[in-house]
Amino acid sequence: MQLTLNIDIPALPQPLKYNNKILLIGSCFTENMADRMVQHKFRLMTNPHGILFNPLSVAYSLDSYVNNKQYKKEDLFQLNELWNSWDHHTRFSHIDADKALEGINAAQQQAATMVREAGWIIITLGSAFQYYLKDNDKPVANNHRAPAQWFEKKLLTIDTIVSALEQTINKIKAVNPNAQMLFTISPVRHIRDGVVDNNRSKARLIEAVHELCSLFDHAHYFPAYELVIDILRDYRFYDIDFVHPNYLATSVVWEHFVKSCIHPGTQMLMKELHEITTARQHRSRFPETEAHRKFLASYAEKARSLMQRYPDLNLREELAYFSADTI
Repeated sequence: MQLTLNIDIPALPQPLKYNNKILLIGSCFTENMADRMVQHKFRLMTNPHGILFNPLSVAYSLDSYVNNKQYKKEDLFQLNELWNSWDHHTRFSHIDADKALEGINAAQQQAATMVREAGWIIITLGSAFQYYLKDNDKPVANNHRAPAQWFEKKLLTIDTIVSALEQTINKIKAVNPNAQMLFTISPVRHIRDGVVDNNRSKARLIEAVHELCSLFDHAHYFPAYELVIDILRDYRFYDIDFVHPNYLATSVVWEHFVKSCIHPGTQMLMKELHEITTARQHRSRFPETEAHRKFLASYAEKARSLMQRYPDLNLREELAYFSADTI
């Protein structure tokens, strides 16, 4: 019995491999997928500015990496006893301005290197609504719980989104000609905008991204949004808030991502790595037994073998764990 629609997701022309460095940027759904990639030992950097929802903030952050921007104290503002950046998520906020800048600029330096070395840049857009400061019309990435009357909310046009990201893609291409771009739209509902305006917002993002993919041969689309909204299409795939996809839903998205976006050879390696990382989580009730020592020795050898076969893999933490009681 078929309980869902079928979806045909074409394989990427250059699927992701373990030797690729990957920069992920965008909404909270980006971090969910990044967590799964970290579990499988991909080399990546996630959200150097923190979580970003709207396309202008994504474009401006990527531009800052290309330009190797370093922030100064005058780029910060103080609110609720914290120093904050309108360009960054609150995870960079700090009671000490120098500490806030230290965290921001450390991430900037790492991202400036990554944007030049990444084989893939994965961008997940969450909302086409943009907030602007009324005082100077500055677009902000996060309101930092500032008073609502400080901001003006606008629904970005498709042309505005395409123009901003098109310029950014060209800038990235200038410093990293080999970078491939993968766009997704977050299936997380921005319900504070209301059901109707949330759908208007998502529709503009989808249309803008498809326009970008038609403009650039190295830009591609993965239908994470459609998988959750149209294929799963049931509130049992959402968390209790009816807004965020639950573990089952994100697992389905991940399975389709692996099949269509990751190289078949890498998929085989992922299965071997999953066995090792799962064994790393094992906690024996009787660690002093010979059986447990043999278990550790077996997986230490598997980790060594994989690292010899794939020099780009970093299994030093797992190897240290498996070797600790076998030396």
